[in-house]
Amino acid sequence: MATNPLEANPRGIPKAPFVGKVEEFVNDGETEAVLRKFQEMLAKYKYMEVHGQQRKKNLESKIPEIKKTFEMVNYLISREEDDEPIETQYELTETLWANARIKASKTVCIWLGANVMLEYANAEARDLLTQKLSSATKSLAQVEEDLEFLREQITTMEVNTAQVYNYDVKLRRAKKA
Repeated sequence: MATNPLEANPRGIPKAPFVGKVEEFVNDGETEAVLRKFQEMLAKYKYMEVHGQQRKKNLESKIPEIKKTFEMVNYLISREEDDEPIETQYELTETLWANARIKASKTVCIWLGANVMLEYANAEARDLLTQKLSSATKSLAQVEEDLEFLREQITTMEVNTAQVYNYDVKLRRAKKA
């Protein structure tokens, strides 16, 4: 029943075995053990799917924020040499905004997370945000690929479980007859 350890997706998620002929796959009296193993594998796949969906949701919310910050840094770079102040609004609290007039500078502060903010030169900030956006986009594509792979493996395991269960029912009926 073991799958070839080399059969996995690029991030190491193992491929589910496909049961073609149940009679060749299950030895007499082992159907319950096989069913338990299949249920265990199915639970692992579903756990990975839930984790992947959470990661996808986080990335989908993070990417627009990175894009918005990237656009703002580009705007500040375009206004670096301009002496006229920029009129803007900024958030004081969730429901309270204030007007401000600021002079564009050659540096920008970026939240990195975990209550950490660092000051970067504008060009350096743009490079950092470009890298973060590229990395987040690549991660999102990989997570979506993993989720599709997991859906296929879950379907395969559900079909396998049904086949082994039906085979077990068939054997039990044959023993009674």
